[in-house]
Amino acid sequence: MLSDFDRYLIGEGRHHGLYERLGAQLRTVNGVEGVNFAVWAPNARAVQVVGDFNGWDGRQHGARQLPNLGIWELFIPSAKSGQRYKFRILSEHGQWMDKCDPLAFASELPPLTANIISDINSYAWNDESWLQERAEFDPMHAPMNVYEVHLGSWQKGPGRTHGWLDYRDLARRLSDYCHRMNFTHVELMPISEHPFTGSWGYQSVGYFAPTSRHGNPEDFMFFVDHLHQNGIGVLIDWVPAHFPKDDHGLRRFDGSALYEHADPRQGEHPDWGTMIFNFGRNEVKNFLIANALFWLDKYHIDGLRVDAVASMLYLDYSREDGEWIPNRYGGRENLESIDFLREFNDAVHENYPGVVTAAEESTAWPGVSKPTSEGGLGFTYKWNMGWMNDTLRYMRNEPIHRQYHQNELTFSLIYAFTENFMLPLSHDEVVHGKGSLISQMPGDMWQKFANLRLLYTYMWTHPGKKLLFMGGELAQWNEWNEDDGPQWMLLDFDTHRGVQQLVSDLNKLVVDNAALHHYDFGPEGFEWIDCQNAQDSTLVYLRKGMPGTAPMLICSNFTPVVRENYPIGVPEAGFWKEVFNSDSEAYGGSNVGNYPGAHSRGIGHHGRPDSIAVTLPPLGTTILRLEQ
Repeated sequence: MLSDFDRYLIGEGRHHGLYERLGAQLRTVNGVEGVNFAVWAPNARAVQVVGDFNGWDGRQHGARQLPNLGIWELFIPSAKSGQRYKFRILSEHGQWMDKCDPLAFASELPPLTANIISDINSYAWNDESWLQERAEFDPMHAPMNVYEVHLGSWQKGPGRTHGWLDYRDLARRLSDYCHRMNFTHVELMPISEHPFTGSWGYQSVGYFAPTSRHGNPEDFMFFVDHLHQNGIGVLIDWVPAHFPKDDHGLRRFDGSALYEHADPRQGEHPDWGTMIFNFGRNEVKNFLIANALFWLDKYHIDGLRVDAVASMLYLDYSREDGEWIPNRYGGRENLESIDFLREFNDAVHENYPGVVTAAEESTAWPGVSKPTSEGGLGFTYKWNMGWMNDTLRYMRNEPIHRQYHQNELTFSLIYAFTENFMLPLSHDEVVHGKGSLISQMPGDMWQKFANLRLLYTYMWTHPGKKLLFMGGELAQWNEWNEDDGPQWMLLDFDTHRGVQQLVSDLNKLVVDNAALHHYDFGPEGFEWIDCQNAQDSTLVYLRKGMPGTAPMLICSNFTPVVRENYPIGVPEAGFWKEVFNSDSEAYGGSNVGNYPGAHSRGIGHHGRPDSIAVTLPPLGTTILRLEQ
């Protein structure tokens, strides 16, 4: 399977098509059909291939080691697609271990662990037009409203273990729902094979295998294909930061610390009880970058959200003095990991134009979303964790106290354009005792719903791309766990249907109005009108698109007191049409607003040449657009 050029690239750690050479590859040799098995295990004394084709007796199929590469290889004519297999490895200490194939394309349903020989090259894709348009996609200026989903709990149904729906059924249901809700993309929590369902996929063993909980590789291809054909992009969470300690996985794969660091001060995460990849090893970097490109190549994925980037950047992440090893300059930066992230981003953007990468990075590391050519890490987007924390902390305050915390809302605009930010209200905000979003809102029942509608409207009008975790659009009361999905039954109530309709309408408003998406990452798209009225807890600002497009005026009232005849300075005279009101009775509000809009008065205010007088709804936002 390996040409001289393959061997050269593998030796350099730059074989981006590694998944077409290692693992279990269906092939024909001299007219004989079979499977070529290959695995990297440089410190093994022997490697056998065991499986259904030999009664799991490895003595029949011993692999040979290729010189200078540490790769063991064997062609087995009797092996066929659909059969199970593993590698049986003899460590340098004389112990036999059954290990999963690191590059396997499919695995058994956990808790079973064997890999499955799979043909992933025969699916007939029908998303050519989507891929052509994606190549021209402009992630800086296009709207992006992302619906974060855990496939195992989004919806349940009969017929599969634990009520898990298969990929094909999920594809039809999810694409229909996203259309109705006007989401542009879904983001899937990790779908690579993982032994422990409670890890939500963030502790993966099968990096090249979509989880068998919902079907086989072709079923997942159908999932992506179907969403593409219906105009929905597919992002996935990708976890190169760490992997679990399961005996059948990557840990001490050939009896030595191969994928991980040997020293626990570098090789183990104290928080998660997992192993850390050795990014200083060429073969490990090659494995991970090839894995990222694999999902884009074989499964047409549109973007990768990289989990736990902060833990990759700092050698002392979650460690006390003496529990970490400084870099060669004596610093705390993980230089090998930084090089890996830059190489990963360059490889993605060079090979797949229009594909996005997003970093879940919770520190002030500079240049996360700057190009590597400018010294950045090269991500397309960075999750704005500071905005999320400040905003939720502000919203948890009783309205009467919010006047003392106005800076928690306005602070984000000081740094809003230092990175290409995505605003996340993700699964992390509704787990581990935090409660659901609506349960975090203060006040009586009416105020809780009004506050949630106010929060969403503020988020959707703030600069940055948007991400909302499933169930948030329903205003569900329960915090999420992997066994219980969204509380769909709540849609029997007008108040919950109102929040769902509000999210749908906000998504459409962002997509249809360039002022709300074109300049998400630049100051030319935002202008404060009034951010200093802390006593009334109000915010007024403009969102602006390209020249010639109508600006949008956002007026928010974070108290339950109606503000009548509220003067607001505007940059242009004319009729400002009310295009959205979070207090509309259609959303469960009190219907206080300004329909159909307000005419300018020829009176300057807020340092602007003209002004309008509006009514600010209680715990609500009114959005007005200048009509030309």
